[in-house]
Amino acid sequence: MSTVKSDIDVNVPISVAYNQWTQFESFPQFMGGIDSITQSDDTHTHWNVSIAGIKREFDAEITEQKPDERVAWKSIGGETHAGVVTFHRIADDQTRVSVQLDWKPEGIVEKVGALLQVDDIQIDRDLHRFKELIESNGFETGAWRGTVEREPDATGR
Repeated sequence: MSTVKSDIDVNVPISVAYNQWTQFESFPQFMGGIDSITQSDDTHTHWNVSIAGIKREFDAEITEQKPDERVAWKSIGGETHAGVVTFHRIADDQTRVSVQLDWKPEGIVEKVGALLQVDDIQIDRDLHRFKELIESNGFETGAWRGTVEREPDATGR
């Protein structure tokens, strides 16, 4: 399993950063390698990606979502990955966006890429493009402010 962590400070209020992040279908505007995302309901998305010449298609489920705090997801079937994005208020008009992504590289190209930390570089680039998008707009293009409660784990938490 490979883990990628990155964060960036954006000069918008926390609700603006969070609201934009909940617009999953807009991810191709700032995420490299994402061809399309279709959201079928509040907690399910379908992804089409092309990274380093490798095309993948998979479904993901939002496992936890709390407005202005976090969005967590995991793949369902196919690709093995999970992640969380958290939002931290620094000031009234500044927010830290932190991403952690855990994924299982498949095949030699992905395994070599993970070893060379190509995934870390890509996530950093994606966050910088998110910063450019949200700061140049100055507002979010939509919002979903619903809550998805995390299922209890084996300890009941």
